[in-house]
Amino acid sequence: MKALLVTAIRVLAVTILYFSTFAVVSGALLSNASEQNATADAGATLRALLLVSFINAVVWTYVIRRSQWTGWKLILTVFLLFYGVSTLMPQIETAYFITRLPPGLLPRLFVAGAIIAAVFAPLSVLILGKARSSQANETSRLKMPISVWITRSCAIVIAYLFLYFTFGYFIAWKNEAVRAYYGGSDPGSFVTHITNLLRAEPLLFLLQVVRALLWAAIAVPVIKMMKGSWWETGLAVALLFAVMTSQLLLPNPLMPDEVRMVHLVETATSNFLFGWLVVLILTSSKPDR
Repeated sequence: MKALLVTAIRVLAVTILYFSTFAVVSGALLSNASEQNATADAGATLRALLLVSFINAVVWTYVIRRSQWTGWKLILTVFLLFYGVSTLMPQIETAYFITRLPPGLLPRLFVAGAIIAAVFAPLSVLILGKARSSQANETSRLKMPISVWITRSCAIVIAYLFLYFTFGYFIAWKNEAVRAYYGGSDPGSFVTHITNLLRAEPLLFLLQVVRALLWAAIAVPVIKMMKGSWWETGLAVALLFAVMTSQLLLPNPLMPDEVRMVHLVETATSNFLFGWLVVLILTSSKPDR
């Protein structure tokens, strides 16, 4: 009972940390992007940010508390993971898909994400009792020949492309509001849709190959640092991959609400499944830890 109470207090503290850091940094660097409807959406934004903060707090509490790494090694890892899943990966797509961004907003998004990560990483590790360095048992996970790395990386890319375009078509592109927002149409067939994309936007496929490899790179330190069996690591990676989509809960003046929620369902489900697949692919034929 005492342990449960302590955990609840820590989750609450991390929630407050995320909420306050996100609010202050976003208000300082990104306020101009949303000031036009700030009054109307103030209540909805506050509720959404509280929910986003709690979701992130729960996920990061699990990942940090179950990590065998501590101290500055863990802090640096959390910083890189946080920035990767919360800023780098989503904003790469923002840069590609949303061409109507206010001048200077995209660089500010990357800077704001770095500042939030730099504040959140050390303080969350401290709050969760992992700031003091200690000797950790080195795991034998992911020790394999380069040829195996190449083969499994190719499998990860194929898995990601399949999930990305399948979920993108059947969940997102089937929605009329999404098609209207991006100015596209539904050819009525998945194969035709992919063929049209290959002809019109071949760079999109190259971009997703790069993103698949980046996702794999983000998963590697999580796999190496987590305690417990493979399924605990799989859950950690899946949750981290999915948690970045929680920001779609926040009202966004650049994206209609219906489009936002469709993308939330699309990316949360596909990323969660992809996280499991990455761990299965990279740790296959390895004994449980």
